[in-house]
Parts: sequence; C-alpha cells; structure tokens
Amino acid sequence: MSSLNNRRFREQIRFLRRQFLQDGGLPFTDVLSEQSISDALTQNGVCWKDRIYTPLTTLWVFLGQILCTDQSCASAVARLIAHRVSRNQNSCSSETSAYCQARKRLPEKFFSDVARRAGRALDDAAKADWLWHGRRVYLYDGSTVTMPDTPANQSEYPQPSYQRPGLGHPMARVCVLVSLSCGAIVDMAIGAYSGKGQSELGLLRRLLDAFRPGDVMVADRLMCSWVELTALQCRGVDFVVRHASTRKLDFRRGQRLGKDDQIVSWPKRYARSKADSAYRKDLPDSLRVRVCRIRIARPGFRDKVLVVATTLFDPIEYPKEELASLYRERWNVELDIRSLKQTLQMDRLRCKTPELVRKEIWTHVLAYNLIHTIMARAADDYDVEPRTISFKTTLQTLKAFQPILANCCSSDFRQQIYDQLIESVAVHRVGDRPNRIESRKIKQPSRKHHDFLHVHRHEAKRQILKGPRK
Repeated sequence: MSSLNNRRFREQIRFLRRQFLQDGGLPFTDVLSEQSISDALTQNGVCWKDRIYTPLTTLWVFLGQILCTDQSCASAVARLIAHRVSRNQNSCSSETSAYCQARKRLPEKFFSDVARRAGRALDDAAKADWLWHGRRVYLYDGSTVTMPDTPANQSEYPQPSYQRPGLGHPMARVCVLVSLSCGAIVDMAIGAYSGKGQSELGLLRRLLDAFRPGDVMVADRLMCSWVELTALQCRGVDFVVRHASTRKLDFRRGQRLGKDDQIVSWPKRYARSKADSAYRKDLPDSLRVRVCRIRIARPGFRDKVLVVATTLFDPIEYPKEELASLYRERWNVELDIRSLKQTLQMDRLRCKTPELVRKEIWTHVLAYNLIHTIMARAADDYDVEPRTISFKTTLQTLKAFQPILANCCSSDFRQQIYDQLIESVAVHRVGDRPNRIESRKIKQPSRKHHDFLHVHRHEAKRQILKGPRK
C-alpha cells in the first residue's frame, strides 16, 4: 500500500469510526478498531486501489443503506454524492452499477469477519456487573428471512414446500448467538429453510467454535438434544435449556439435590444416519444433567410448571429459582431478533444473488452490533444496564446526529456532539413489563388491500388481457 493510499485508508477508517462514536479514549471505542478492519482486509486479500468506491467507502455506503428507511441502492449512492459535495470533493455518477460492482468485489468473509470482530470486542468489553454470576451467558435462537424471487436465490435457498412453485419467495434460516450482558451478536449461521443439517440444531453445530470454556448457553426446549448438549459439555460449556416434553421425567430416580431437583444420566441414543453416527462417535456414552422443576405462582392465575435441564450442578451457588429466572431472560433473544428484522428491516432482503444476500445479512449484523456499542457506552456513562436502553431510539438518535458527525472537524466540538448523543440515548429507557400478554391483532386494517396471487404472475396478466367471461 503506497503512502497516499495509506493516508487515505487512515482517513476513511477514522471517518467510519466517528460515525459510530468510535473516537476518543473512552470505553467501548475499540469495538470497530483500525487494527481489526485492517486485519480483516489483509486476511481476505482485499486490494486497496485509489478509486471512489474503496473497500471502506463501500462498507460505509452499505451500512448507511442498512440504517436508512429507504434501502435502495439509488438512495445510498445519492447520500454518497451529497457527502462528497459537502466536503468539496468531485461528484461521482448517480448510476448504481459502480456501487453494486464494488459490493461484489469485496469477499463475503470480509463482512462476516468485521461483524464477528465487532460483536466479540463488545462482549469482551462488557462490565463485570453485567455478567451473570461472573460468567458470560449467550442466548441462542433462530428465525427466517425472505429475499427476491430469482433463480439463483431459489436454487440455494428454496421456498418452503407448502408454497406453490412460482408463488413464494426464497427463504433462509438465520440462527444467532447473542450475549445476554450487552446484546451483541457474537456469531451467526445461515442456512436453507429446510433440508439435511439446516435446522436450528444443525446450525448450532456450526457455531460450537464460538463458545469458550466457562460460557453458559440458554436456549428453548428445541435445543434439549443429547448430541448438541453433550458436545457443549465436552467443550467446557454449561447450558440452561427447557426440558423437552418428549423425554420421560421421573423425579423418583437419580441423585436427589432437593425437592424436585435431581441429577440424572441421559444415555447415548442410536443415530438415525451415517453422518450423525460419525458425529456421535467421539462423544461419551452418557450425559449427566441436573433437572429442576419450578412452580411459578401468579395471583389470580393457575400455577405454571417449568422444568429446566442444566449442567450447573451446585444447588447452593445456582438455586433452581435463579435458574428459572435465567431461563426467563431467554426472551431477550426474541426481542433482539425483532430489532434485527423489524427495526433494521432485515425480514425482507433486497439482493438478488445468494452471495450478496449473505453480505447483506452480515452488514445488518455489523450495524446491529455498532448500535449496541452506543447503547453500552450510554449504559456505562449513566450506570444502568444496556438492555434497559431502547434500541429503536438509539437508531433514531444516531441517524439524526450522523450528518453533523460527517462534517465535524474539531475534536472538541465532536466530543460535545458525542456527549449530547449519549445523553439523548440514555433518556429513553425500556420498562420491565413481565407477564405482558398482547393479542396479535391490529386495530385498523391496511387501506391497501389486495388479493394474493394463486397462479403465476404471467398467467394472471393473461387473464386480465382476456377480460371477464361473458
């Protein structure tokens, strides 16, 4: 890299970091560090050339496209032109082809590496007060996203089988590993909606390397599977999952720790396929699990029973009531996925090839982690927990302040903007409303009501041209 390109690289990376409050010597300012981005570019063999759409400019425009309500490429290029004109630079073409080609040039692994590094750096910087019993807890869950109906997308991410051919959209399954302390996504797996190894259990196997000894995984009853839980325990990772209803439960057997609290042994079961048999081969013959039954009493309602399976065996350090409270925190991953899909508009993707679809997903994850970095900084400054701060309000405040940050040159004035932004973010808190039940209905229907397609679109057009039958 020449000295000119090196200078431009440092200028662009400083500009990118300032857009997400990664400037100064305060906490959480090294999540998007110069070294991490430089390493991601080097490891993926990204060449730096003196052009308008450099790798960092492309990443910045892509992030702006994700954060904006209008996520079209034309709008993203228009914002780049406005930014260049405001800084007395030569304008560029308003055509979107150069920007789309720049996104194609960047390797997919570059986007995933930057997003993972940002999430892991934020999780490592979490304060000790935010941890659970001094341990890092990760929430695991999955969801689905749709994408444009193109042959390439249909080939790699086929639409569900219950949809008629040509009438549905390609669908991908996305599973995330979220930090309970700060809400950062430390890793993610992408697969097809259906197929061998594409379930949430199958995608969990791809994410096992993201766990470190001493971590704790919290998941729903679908993850109460012998193979995956044994693989976690072999790595020194504990788990807290809801007991599966398909497994027989008998509190009269096993090592008794207290009332409705015991340690049992789950034997290895036969594999259903050769691939599964090879995966189970190196696993032990049995798994020791602590099973707790907790009765949840609510005034005016019937008692509910929660059965939790875990490898946290100490009943004094980890009482079963605390395990039930920890499992209740699992609902946070549902809210995190909602923020990712609804607030950042990732439920319906825009790219027309599978590779660009995955790049778009990872850019959403990077934007999500950077927003949570601002939330963590506000939580640290005002001595609150990060999950009590509104994600949507943080996004709205950041979008309002970004034009000022883009043209701010003075470091003192920039620090004043940072402080004002953090104060505005910390004001909007999310209340704790447990046991809230809402009907999934809307009060007023949409004014634009159209029937669904029941045939291919070209057939529907042919029927319109023929006109109604006489």
